[in-house]
Amino acid sequence: MIIDLSPQRRDDFLEVTRAGDALTINGVAFDFSALPDGATVPAGEVPCEWLVGPVERIAGELHLTLILPHGPSPSQAVAFPPPLIDPPDGVIALPADLAPSIPDPAEEEPANVDG
Repeated sequence: MIIDLSPQRRDDFLEVTRAGDALTINGVAFDFSALPDGATVPAGEVPCEWLVGPVERIAGELHLTLILPHGPSPSQAVAFPPPLIDPPDGVIALPADLAPSIPDPAEEEPANVDG
């Protein structure tokens, strides 16, 4: 399986799990095991907003493209990710940046407004 990633500025979350030729994308299963060699599922035919472009089986290997959501200032690794080649079964490790930490207002020093 080869998964190309198409980075896109989005605030939502993506979790992908692989089991052979089946992917579970944010809890919804898509089984491509019946797709024969040389066949293509055209773009838009799979009812999944995360899949962009066609899903193809080339020389026995599944090829597809997933949107990769990222925040406002992605790192190079997230903005220009390499394809995921034959990821193992289980949760697929997608490139991601750490979420910025939000300071706890209780930990901030109070402002001295009395001068």
